[in-house]
Amino acid sequence: MKHKTTLLYTLISISILFMACNAHEKPAVSEKDKYVIPDSLLKTIEIDTVQTCQLINAITLTGKVAFNEDNVARIYPMVSGTITGIKAMLGDYVTAGETLGIIHSGEMAGYSNDLVNAQTNLQLTKRNLDATQNMVKTGLASEKDLLTAQTAYTQAQSELNRIENILKINGGNTQGDYAVKSPISGFIVEKTVTNDMAIRTDNSNDMFTISDLKNVWVLANVYESNINDIHLGDNVNITTLSYPGRIFTGKIDKILNVLDPGNKVMLVRIVLPNSDYALKPEMYASVTVTNPENKQSICIPSSALIFDNSQYYVLAYKNKTDVRITPVQVNSTLGNRVYISAGLQQGQLIIGSQALLIYDQLNN
Repeated sequence: MKHKTTLLYTLISISILFMACNAHEKPAVSEKDKYVIPDSLLKTIEIDTVQTCQLINAITLTGKVAFNEDNVARIYPMVSGTITGIKAMLGDYVTAGETLGIIHSGEMAGYSNDLVNAQTNLQLTKRNLDATQNMVKTGLASEKDLLTAQTAYTQAQSELNRIENILKINGGNTQGDYAVKSPISGFIVEKTVTNDMAIRTDNSNDMFTISDLKNVWVLANVYESNINDIHLGDNVNITTLSYPGRIFTGKIDKILNVLDPGNKVMLVRIVLPNSDYALKPEMYASVTVTNPENKQSICIPSSALIFDNSQYYVLAYKNKTDVRITPVQVNSTLGNRVYISAGLQQGQLIIGSQALLIYDQLNN
């Protein structure tokens, strides 16, 4: 009897445990519980077709915008003195021939004095030459005297020409002033002088730097590991912090085949048109160098890609009731195109917009 009671208690315990487990089981998902894309949402999303594209390798480099040194004018002091009359400021646009400042110079005053002396000396030697010629005719002077007078006149003429050329080089002012003028039209991108500042010709710093900025250089840093992947003429896409949605396109037109001893990088140069002056010198730039390969790869728009839990996914689409989360392996990304190495086949349909919203609904 005791054994029967024990067996009965055991059977009752097992039954209670089984019933408790069944009570906690989740009911199976029926077809009507599956996520269905609403018609209102279906009208707004894009359905893309997986395609095969030419594989393009991309390397992203850091760089900065710089002046086009071929279109830059650096203005150095030609004479010593004190500069005044500076009105143009850093960043101002100036035209060719515009006066940027006036240097009151003792050297210019000396040139003016030399000019007066040379002119006076020329007049005296001319009168002496004329008198000697008349005296030769009357026999009061010899041919030697005439030759001496002719030589003095020629030397005086040469000295006057020299002084006039010096003045012309220095602006031609005879009042002791030197006008600092812009040789080209462009923007003042560097300025190291202020009004009433003393100027010396032995100062190696330029007073003004002017660039037209209609085209600029982008200098990109290439590390040793990437040197073999960079070629003259490679296409580049350039973005800046100031214009995150804008892509500037160009080509590598010069490779500086030396490494900087400090940071161990090689510079490459890209010349970009800049008609709207959007690119400013010293702007930081992200430079993506692209190289097409003789290979084909599955490609999709970047808007279709989802990254979650250290894995990339796309949403494979058959109809509004059949959308599947599909893991994929990404080879590389270039702009708005993603190259896929595994997980998709050409011709498959995928959701190309609002993918993250539908992904969240599928997971819920």
